[in-house]
Amino acid sequence: EDLGAVAVQVREHAGRNPNAVMRRKLTIEDYMASRYIVRPLHLFDICIVNDGAVCLIVSRAELAARGARPPVLVAGWGEARVKADKMDVMVRQGLRPVIAEAGRQALDMAQVSLDDIGHFGGYDPSTMQLVNQVEGYGFVPAGSGVAFCQAGGMDIDGRLPTNTEGGNLSGSYMQGWSQEVQTVGQLRGEAGPRQVAGLDVAMTSLAQTDQAHPIIYVRGE
Repeated sequence: EDLGAVAVQVREHAGRNPNAVMRRKLTIEDYMASRYIVRPLHLFDICIVNDGAVCLIVSRAELAARGARPPVLVAGWGEARVKADKMDVMVRQGLRPVIAEAGRQALDMAQVSLDDIGHFGGYDPSTMQLVNQVEGYGFVPAGSGVAFCQAGGMDIDGRLPTNTEGGNLSGSYMQGWSQEVQTVGQLRGEAGPRQVAGLDVAMTSLAQTDQAHPIIYVRGE
């Protein structure tokens, strides 16, 4: 039931997204009544399956500055993989040490801190994977990610608005690329009812199997 709060929150975001696949309101009662896929994960803990497409256009900063829309700049990125003790790191520790190392690289390159991040787009093949990333990057202490979500921390007006387009759980399964597009839209102020106010710095994260790849974006002038 606690973990169901994550599925409900991400579905709430998807309900504000006209392009989301799953927009019908999800209640905790709906979640609890759904079948188990792999205990303790229910149906709504697992990402959806759909067809679709995503397009990102990348150019030099000076060219982007001439465009009709505010430029969004790639400020930093990181990459880390499990090198040993895979069962321990991937399963028992939820990949968090790898996520932490990749996040440190990205923050150092971008010269920002976690406190500067105003929006997070995490790869969410499951609710637990999303929680592991919020904890792994250090936004909240290990073991407190679910409570953080329950308290509204991942909502539009929360401390860390997360997967505001609905993520892979409810928006669309685009191998994590939809989070990149949403982040660009957020930094341009084009997210409509999902818009995070005053956003200047955002992070996305592709963390899957045995590796993590965060990107930090900033709003350009």
